[in-house]
Amino acid sequence: MNDTIPTEGDYLESSELVLNMGPQHPSTHGVLRLVLKLDGERVRDVECVIGYLHRGVEKIAENRTYTMFVPYVDRMDYVAAVSNGLGFCLAVETLIGATAPPRAQTARVILTELNRIASHLLWLGTHALDIGAITPLFYTFREREEILKIFENYCGARLTTHAFRIGGLQYELYDGFEEQVRAFCEYIKPKFDEYDELLTKNRIWVDRLRGIGVLTAEDCKRYSVTGPLLRASGVKWDLRKAQPYSGYEQYDFEIPTRESGDSFDRYVVRMEEMRQSVRIVQQAVDRLPTGPILAKVPKVLKPATGEVYVSIEAPKGELGYFIVSDGTTQPYRVRVRPPSFLNLQALEKMAKGALLADVVAIIGTIDIVLGEVDR
Repeated sequence: MNDTIPTEGDYLESSELVLNMGPQHPSTHGVLRLVLKLDGERVRDVECVIGYLHRGVEKIAENRTYTMFVPYVDRMDYVAAVSNGLGFCLAVETLIGATAPPRAQTARVILTELNRIASHLLWLGTHALDIGAITPLFYTFREREEILKIFENYCGARLTTHAFRIGGLQYELYDGFEEQVRAFCEYIKPKFDEYDELLTKNRIWVDRLRGIGVLTAEDCKRYSVTGPLLRASGVKWDLRKAQPYSGYEQYDFEIPTRESGDSFDRYVVRMEEMRQSVRIVQQAVDRLPTGPILAKVPKVLKPATGEVYVSIEAPKGELGYFIVSDGTTQPYRVRVRPPSFLNLQALEKMAKGALLADVVAIIGTIDIVLGEVDR
């Protein structure tokens, strides 16, 4: 019989617990499974287990024509379907040497920026709900509904919004589109101040987010993190400025950044991004030109043999499409670079040493959609 009294280190080691969080869990926002190694309530290790929602989108692309595949990308990040469609259309247009007409490009900017606001609103409402604040969910969904009405009036869809075609737009803008968009911009600007009053100086909100899930600029580069996470760590990188597309170089807007790289700074960055998106939308509506909405592209697309990579600044970060053409009507290979998937790999770095309750806040602040992670 061993009468040796265990030391504190032995005791803590013996009390470590492996806990499964998910895959069906309200705070994982989808079918994400986390294997947490806990010491009491302190997180010692995290393993992300994905693949529960895998649908083989990239493989499907190899068995569809370029035009047939466009609606499939709407189902990846299904709360930012418009951005998904823009990225793929731009990639194919680059491959075939086509450019959307000015009216189509301006309309694309309007719709994708409205989609950015809608995506951030959904993120803010659900993230606040994770933390324990119920009211912001009702507020943000109220404003998001006005954006969905615009999408529904345009193409009949609210969530998986199939808005674009290779070479331009799917439909001509409906009568009253500009007026409805302008009215929305004026409607939502004071709402951001309401969110600030509810959350930005709320002691509970600040305590739950400040200093939680810290990522330095070097961490972001090491893990290929992009989007609001990267900018909250002090890196002023936005593809709309760094590698402009769809005429973004014509618009006057700022790239919001912060320095701490914690969950609170990511909240502040996304709040300011919504304000900047409203600013872009107002400029785009005021300069919306007349003219055709679709470039002259062949009805049967057979791009020359070659490959292309095109990326855009989606709400969650850099969304890129790599397409290989073998000269037939179907792509030889399509590879998607989804921001949710790349950003999720930083979860282990962010969560180590945090409390179990902080894991909920950290997952929310990454803003993942599992349809994009698993594709």
